[in-house]
Amino acid sequence: MTRAEEQLARLRAQEPELAEVAGRVCTASPFVAEALDWMLDRSLGLDGLRRSREPGQTAARIQEGTGDLAEDADMQRTLRQLRREDMARIAFRDLAGWAPLDETLADLSDLADACCEAALRFAEGRLQARHGRPRGEGGQESLPVVLGMGKLGGRELNFSSDIDLIFCYTQGGETDGARPLSNDEYFGRLTQETGKLLSARTEDGFVFRVDTMLRPFGSAGALAASFAAMEEYYQVHGREWERYALIKARPVAGDIEAGQALLRTLRPFVYRRYLDYNAIGSLRELKRLIEDDVKRKGMDDNVKLGHGGIRELEFIVQSFQLVRGGNEAPLRDARLRPVLRYLGEAGHLPLPTAARLDECYVYLRRLENAIQMYGDEQAHALPADEARRAALCAAMGNADWCGLLEELDAVRGFVQQEFSRVFAESQKGRSESPLSRLVAGLWSGQLDPGDAADGLYAAGYKQSPRDLVDELEALKSLRLVRAMREETVLKLQQLLAQLLDEALLQPQPVVALKRALRIIQAVVGRSTYLTLLRESDSTRQQLLGLCAASPWLTDFIAQSPVLLDSLLDPRALYAPPEKEELFEDLIRRAAEIEGQGTEAAMDLLRRYQKEMTLRIAAADLLRALPLVKVSDRLTWLAEAIVAQALRFTWAEMVAQYGEPRRRDGAPAGFGVIAYGKFGGLELGYGSDLDLVFVHDCDTLDEDSQGGGRPLNNGAWYARLAQRLINSLATQTPAGRAYEVDMQLRPSGASGLLVTSLEGFADYQRNSAWTWEHQALTRARYVAGAAGIGAAFEAVRLEVLCRPRDPEVLGREVADMRRRMRENLDKSNEQRWDVKQGRGGLTDCEFLTQFLVLRDAAAHPAVSHWSDNWRQLEALAGAGSIGQDQVATLIDCYRAYREWVHGRALQREDSYAETGQFSQERSKIAAIWEAILGRWV
Repeated sequence: MTRAEEQLARLRAQEPELAEVAGRVCTASPFVAEALDWMLDRSLGLDGLRRSREPGQTAARIQEGTGDLAEDADMQRTLRQLRREDMARIAFRDLAGWAPLDETLADLSDLADACCEAALRFAEGRLQARHGRPRGEGGQESLPVVLGMGKLGGRELNFSSDIDLIFCYTQGGETDGARPLSNDEYFGRLTQETGKLLSARTEDGFVFRVDTMLRPFGSAGALAASFAAMEEYYQVHGREWERYALIKARPVAGDIEAGQALLRTLRPFVYRRYLDYNAIGSLRELKRLIEDDVKRKGMDDNVKLGHGGIRELEFIVQSFQLVRGGNEAPLRDARLRPVLRYLGEAGHLPLPTAARLDECYVYLRRLENAIQMYGDEQAHALPADEARRAALCAAMGNADWCGLLEELDAVRGFVQQEFSRVFAESQKGRSESPLSRLVAGLWSGQLDPGDAADGLYAAGYKQSPRDLVDELEALKSLRLVRAMREETVLKLQQLLAQLLDEALLQPQPVVALKRALRIIQAVVGRSTYLTLLRESDSTRQQLLGLCAASPWLTDFIAQSPVLLDSLLDPRALYAPPEKEELFEDLIRRAAEIEGQGTEAAMDLLRRYQKEMTLRIAAADLLRALPLVKVSDRLTWLAEAIVAQALRFTWAEMVAQYGEPRRRDGAPAGFGVIAYGKFGGLELGYGSDLDLVFVHDCDTLDEDSQGGGRPLNNGAWYARLAQRLINSLATQTPAGRAYEVDMQLRPSGASGLLVTSLEGFADYQRNSAWTWEHQALTRARYVAGAAGIGAAFEAVRLEVLCRPRDPEVLGREVADMRRRMRENLDKSNEQRWDVKQGRGGLTDCEFLTQFLVLRDAAAHPAVSHWSDNWRQLEALAGAGSIGQDQVATLIDCYRAYREWVHGRALQREDSYAETGQFSQERSKIAAIWEAILGRWV
């Protein structure tokens, strides 16, 4: 009887279920066959081969097996035997088809984590017995942290892998024993002893090969570094490839919470706050180095490093992580498969592509593991001898070697195709087109401006080619450009040649290009954006299209170059989110920066406001949204920003000063009321926000409760209001979110920034002018405590529904309109003021407000809405105005607003030619005369 037959017989006797698959498993892996013999000889239970492990079970098993050991030799032997049993179990389940890939990789990673923890604690105990515990300057214990990198960090360890570790510790100092050591020396020894326990070869083999070369300064650096040294290293010396490496970092042993805190501190080094398109070039260069090494060493059959292999697939995923991870939290995951799924769900990769790449990853990782499971060897190349090929076919379920190669070729072909697509360098900028030579000649001075203008004319720039030459010369003369390295100048020239070529596809090439050059001037000192535009055809094309469509949008992007990030995905660019999506997205992003302070909060509000405004404007220019939906989205955006700004400032105030309480002990509240265009759902681009703040605190003379520095409640609310205004309106490097106008609060500029709800109600009932009640028709509650919102709405309806003398009301409304026209109407013989002119927008609004105030007492429904459109429809339903008149008012109002809106996008004023809108003006004037004419 052969050894294999004897083994199967023993298995049938002890574990019949295992015997059914053991033949194929042992054919695929002599290592498993040998381990099974070893386990059978020692009567070790094989029951665990059938079941998956629960979380923590592996760690508990290693701890139980090693917890009482005191001698190095015993620790080394026990760790190696436990490792051997577990590796056999993992390989058996994988090769039997009982464990999916994720289980296999997680089990291998859990085993490595547990062995690292056990070795670290054993070595720590031995060192502390001699030298005491390491302490910081304040006497607190300095704790070790072991960071797992690479596959271990991603919980994706392959079967026979090195483990890449970085050892660090929380703070410097020295040990407190009889023979003290500096913490540097103590943790250096701890690193050495831990590594020896894991990687030293004994008669029982080894546990894991340990590689610490990814530590700061590599082989020249200390074996272990303090957190402060880690932070300084990555801030001052960190290189691009180390960003790539830290994507996978995860605390695997020691103080896990401290390790997680360290990685949060290092996150800005790994993930930029903006889209980092330079990362593509860095990864591409790293891949070139690997390819050169593969060619030099003849490793084309290497399933990890060869073309279409695991490394290329990892690079695809990690390129998105490095470029977008600063903005998108789901990309900051050390695991590859969840990130790959997100790339498909978020639209960064087509869903079928992401799904196919996932299948390819599973295949390649199973193949890599199967190669290594043959003899527990660190191998990545396809085997050359027949026995190993047969074993690999058995492991992968292929009938023969040709079938396996056919599957592998299909997988590698798809991965290589996607890798080439993601990392493709644009060739347009590198081509020797006439415009490329023209830019190079102009830059070098070999081509004079006149000849350059002739060249542009010949290329298709028929209008003002000399003006374009002047623009290019002005760009060339900028100080930042003159200080550029030669390599960067060449890239800028390539980008300019691309823009010159592609602008010719626009209806007005000169206009599009001149505006695009304005943006290039704004970003010329920020290489990541120049790289983004040079690398991404789609981004350049979106930029030229938006520049051609709107000078306002051109300036908007030039003032906030971070908006270029939004041009990467045209699907998202031209599809601004709905209301609930806006609020949820902003809340999610706010949660990601929790604890980062006021500056980060203000930066988020500004970036979000600009990003969403760009998306709304892009859809607007594409005519994907009618005007009313554009205004809706701009209004929703403002509501979301104000609500989040209030959450930020409220939390900041409570943390510092506690919170105001009412007499009944309940927390006092705060609310924000929107007036004007904001209240009327008619915000445009660049509109300011008319706001009024109210509270329901009835203990203004008392102090806030619960904070470290109690503050008088009246002062508390005033400070909250001022901080809220600042969070919206203060100019920062990211710009401002909105201008804020508080003039409509009770008593205007002389009134308090925050009014009690009771005081607001009293003012509206007893002191407000008629024009203030007109403003109240367009008021809405937009943020704050729900109870205050309901109470405000009750006050608003009560005031608006008050019975009024039509004679007095008509006279006051008409008189107010007359005075406004005298002071604000800029019409003359050549132009008509669409907003303030007779028969214009403001007349439409005054007519509506008069009718609401006149008839709300009899028909309360007319006061429910705050926007002009629905107010008119409600008035028609109440019989306050004829349906024909309502239709006319709505049609004219819409025509005026669309015209003013379009003019704003073109950076033009709201004055029409005298004869324009003559019919609309006449119709509105006739309705005015019929309703308010008697008081004019």
